[in-house]
Amino acid sequence: MASPSKAGAALTALREDLTGDVLAPGDPGYDEARTVNNSMIDRHPAVIAQCANDTDVTRSVRFARDLDLTIAVRGGGHSVSGMGLNDGGLVIDMRRMHEVTVDPATHSVRVQGGALMSHLDRATQPHGLATTGGRVSTTGVAGFVLGGGSGWLDRSLGLAVDNLVGADLVTADGTEVHASAEHNPELFWALHGGGGNFGVATSLTLRLHELPAFSIALLLYLPEFGRDVTRTYRDLIEAAPDEASGGVIHLTAPPEEFVPPHLVGHLLCGALLAYAGTEEDMRKLAEPLLALPHEVEIVTAIPYADFQCMLDDPPGLRNYWSAEYLTGAPDEFMDVFCALGEALPVPTGTQSALFPLGGAIADGPSEYPVPYRDARWAVHPFGLWEDPADDERCIQWVHDVRSRVQPWSTGAVYLNFIGDEGADRVIAGLGAENTRRLASVKRQYDPDNVFRFNHNIVPA
Repeated sequence: MASPSKAGAALTALREDLTGDVLAPGDPGYDEARTVNNSMIDRHPAVIAQCANDTDVTRSVRFARDLDLTIAVRGGGHSVSGMGLNDGGLVIDMRRMHEVTVDPATHSVRVQGGALMSHLDRATQPHGLATTGGRVSTTGVAGFVLGGGSGWLDRSLGLAVDNLVGADLVTADGTEVHASAEHNPELFWALHGGGGNFGVATSLTLRLHELPAFSIALLLYLPEFGRDVTRTYRDLIEAAPDEASGGVIHLTAPPEEFVPPHLVGHLLCGALLAYAGTEEDMRKLAEPLLALPHEVEIVTAIPYADFQCMLDDPPGLRNYWSAEYLTGAPDEFMDVFCALGEALPVPTGTQSALFPLGGAIADGPSEYPVPYRDARWAVHPFGLWEDPADDERCIQWVHDVRSRVQPWSTGAVYLNFIGDEGADRVIAGLGAENTRRLASVKRQYDPDNVFRFNHNIVPA
């Protein structure tokens, strides 16, 4: 650790050199800047560098290395375990770097490292183009993509990482590196699921696809119909084209204008059919769900970017999530899933979600470190609550979900859906053989494991 005099001089120099702002404890805006989506995370970095450009990122990395400070990289701040923050180190805050540049001619988009999903979707929508994004608009694009990237369009357009064309990074020694199929191909391979282990992603280039129409059917049912809903949804999706996606969810009815007041605060079962196509075609698919008795019905064509904002989880709540990826969803599993949904901690923001996979996910490139392609469904217990007194019951419920669905688990997992669950779960999210290869790439680009506030790959 550097001496106080050296650290003070270096901090002064960093404040002078950066185009963006540099915040330390006691500075105006510091506490706001260290706040992330999960209110359970309360960490106090020594320095927060709010970078405005690639040069700021390079200078910040070199500043931290000179002072032997740990480095965390903050994009959207949605990591459930608060990986974008540390105690006593440097946080490279990317949020000012959110420019999105669309090239309609090549069906590609360049996204700066601090852009949120809303920045990406709003920029591509006027061109009738899209790529697989997260299920909420406030997710950071870089962390989402480099961690694999599963969303409403993945069955039709593939995982987000399948659409990665190139990346610009600042590595652990402060070097700017470009990775693509032609340049640094081994690093490019590692970025397909290996997350932020290899450097700070200052920009990504993604492939875009035509999306001329998008529509949804969102229906809410009383929980006693949950088993009929889940089985109907399963049968519908497994026979549907790849354009159909969505999920089944148990939740506490929120105080939204589309929810009847007498249901607010009560347990409901919901079904979402998200369709990369016209409302007319989607309605035909949704007929079996519409035929079941339901309390709320929203069936409409909607711009994809608008829909992405509909289900945003509010900031400032306590979060604890996990996931299991499944070999299938037979009736026996559906009974277990619904029983777990009926045991949901109510009334909280907690949700029990079941997402379909297959389609372009399963058909995607097999060489990347994405070991869950062959899973057919994913269970995502999403703990979300306000009162610390609910910590124990909400966290225990998430553990119960994981435990109860183990008989159907493939053993693989999507790392963006989980927090810090240990080294074995990181391997489960990358694949054992892939992890060994990734460790070699890590040794080349980050031999000192500078970038370790992530689902960490230890250099070897």
